[in-house]
Parts: sequence; C-alpha cells; structure tokens
Amino acid sequence: MSPLRIGFLLPHYGEPNTSHMPVVMRQLADRGVIVDVVQPLKRAIDLSTVRVEHDLYVLKRTNGLALTLAGALHAQGAAIVNPYPMTMALGDKIIAARILQSAGIPTPPTYVAARRSFLAPLLEEGPLIIKPYQGSDGYGVVVVRTTDDLASIPAGKDPLMAQRYYPPDGRDRKIYAIGGRVFGVKKIFPARTEADKQGEPFTPPRELCDIAMRCGRAFGITLFGVDIIESNGTPYVVDMCSMPGFKGVPDAASHLAAYFYEYAAAERAARGEPRGSSAATPTFTPMEVR
Repeated sequence: MSPLRIGFLLPHYGEPNTSHMPVVMRQLADRGVIVDVVQPLKRAIDLSTVRVEHDLYVLKRTNGLALTLAGALHAQGAAIVNPYPMTMALGDKIIAARILQSAGIPTPPTYVAARRSFLAPLLEEGPLIIKPYQGSDGYGVVVVRTTDDLASIPAGKDPLMAQRYYPPDGRDRKIYAIGGRVFGVKKIFPARTEADKQGEPFTPPRELCDIAMRCGRAFGITLFGVDIIESNGTPYVVDMCSMPGFKGVPDAASHLAAYFYEYAAAERAARGEPRGSSAATPTFTPMEVR
C-alpha cells in the first residue's frame, strides 16, 4: 500500500514566517504522507512536465504562477484544495459578492463601476468602502465619505468595487471553517501588529456559524474564511477567502493536517485505490463550534 502524496503549491518556503504550513507539512510527514513543495518561483518549469503526480494539491497562493499551474493541473483532473474554479471565483470579489448575494447571504449593497465618477452619486446616501476587486489582506481598502475622497483614489484600468459602509460594532468577526469545524476570532481592521493578526478567539454564536456554513455551501467548499462585521446588531459578510491564514485559530496546524489527510485519502478512495497508511485516523464532528 503506497503512502499518500500531497503537493503544496507555495511561492516561498523555508523563510522565517508565521504561516501554519511548515508545521502542517511536518505533521503530515509524521503520518507517513509524502509531502512535496512545489515552488514555481524558484526555477523555470517545462510545462510538458506539469502532470498530476499527487493525490491532492494544496493551493496556498490564490494568484500568480502558483494559481496558473493549479489551473493546468485542474485541466488534467487533479484534486486541489480548494478546487481551482472556486479559488478563481473567490479571487474576484465582484464574482464572489454576486454568488453570495444569490445565495441569500447578508452583504452590504455592492456596486461596480468603470470610473470613479460613476460612484459619486452613491455618496449622497452615505459613505462607501472601496476595495480592489482582486485584492487581499485589506490592501487598498479605503472608506470614502466625500467626492474629494473619491477623487484621491488613483485612477486605473481595473474595475472599481464599492460597498455601502456600515460602521462596525467593535472588532471584525473572522469565521473560519475547517471541514465540519467552525472557529471564531475577533480581529482589529486593519491589522497593524502580529498581535492584531492573531486576534482573540471566541465562540461564534449560532447565527454567525449558520451564515458561514451557508457561504461555504454557496461555493461548495468546506475550507475557507469569512469576514463578518456587525453594525447596529446586524451581521454582514464583507469578504470571503479560499485559503486564509487561520491566524488565531487554536491548534490550527493540527486541524489543517487532519483535513488535508482525509481529503487526500478520500480522493484516492474515490479512484478505487487503497487509502494509504497512517499511524492515526482523524475524526471530525460536523458543525463543532469552538
């Protein structure tokens, strides 16, 4: 019985950082999994050699060369976390927002425009928050209250995405899902220090858990992060991420390693092959709230 093989598509590896992934990979190796790190930025890659050689690929980067290689692997039938089409959809905030709206998820009113001036009339009803439609980690996010604020945004060729700005009741609620487990972390936005990024774990109420799981069902995924603000007691989903950092989630690396192991084993079983060997078999409690 051959061991499971999992490939991690990473832009960088081995450098000092606070990512959970090095720990995740060590834990998988301890279970007997063959772990390979695919670093497309480290060398030129002969495209004819890009073929499916693993039971599962983990796509940590949601843009650039790693994402493109994931697309090439997807075209050959590779199993990828998260699936390439869903990762692409979540990488475009305009597409993601419309999918969430169609699923009945509570989101702020959302607008798209080719020019800044098209958004100016919307300011008569209150401030807007402007976001790069393919941005991440809060970069380029700005609250606009006046036409002068709007004019100060650099003009570009990319479409503009705006949402009605609702002042939050305290810190953002980050809801993370790893399989059937749901975790909550309260975080300051924008995060300026490592302590801000780690935030404060909390037990999310049933309403926020339900919203998060509905977001996952809208995209057909069970590994993701959802950003929720509460304004005047009403929750709004303001962002969703295919592969967040899970910072602040207690024992996140162990949960992720178990998730990737089970995912890879299930993919192998679906092909009618033995699941592989492991010293331990992880278990999951659906909808466990911590």
